[in-house]
Amino acid sequence: MSLTDELFETAKPIWDAQLQHPFVTGLANGSLEIERFSRWVLQDYLYLKEFARVFAWAAAKSDSLAAMSWYAKVLDLTLNTEMALHRAYAERFGISAARLEEETMWPTTRAYTDFLVRTAADGDMPDLLATLLPCAWGYVYVARRLAQGAAPPDERYAEWIDQYASDEFADAADWLKAELNRTAAVVTPTKKQRLTELFLTSSRYEWQFWEMCWTGEEWGV
Repeated sequence: MSLTDELFETAKPIWDAQLQHPFVTGLANGSLEIERFSRWVLQDYLYLKEFARVFAWAAAKSDSLAAMSWYAKVLDLTLNTEMALHRAYAERFGISAARLEEETMWPTTRAYTDFLVRTAADGDMPDLLATLLPCAWGYVYVARRLAQGAAPPDERYAEWIDQYASDEFADAADWLKAELNRTAAVVTPTKKQRLTELFLTSSRYEWQFWEMCWTGEEWGV
């Protein structure tokens, strides 16, 4: 069993809990209120900005030109393509580009992105990848499970599922999994435990992100 297989088995209860979350089930059957999904659109835009920083760190810490090139390409696509697509998608929910830029990070978004960027900056490459994968791989896992059912009646939700269930996203997740298995091919038990803890923490933040968008969140003071 590969390292990523072991990490998946350890985190699977958390990933399966995401599939049962009312935000995700509502997305699947089309019953999710637009207001709740709009929260996701706004907060995910802010998340993507920080997510891009993780790929910048990955390019800097890569041990091969091929890996450096791959991370640099993803960084460019995130900043110059995916975020533009996100702005266009947001417009379909009545959210302007100005509103996206003015939005304040909610506590969970701030905590999750700070965790990602701090680990990318302070940790080594396996640390970075173990922290990154629950997002990149987890969205494919969730979307492909949702894609097994009937498409939601709201075309915008159906497109969300199709995007994250696509071969493009799955291929990117597979590449990252292979890189973690390669860069952590030989690790001590202590290091393996650290990678497991990082993977589980990001997985928990993924669940918490759905919860934040479902219930709403604000700073208390």
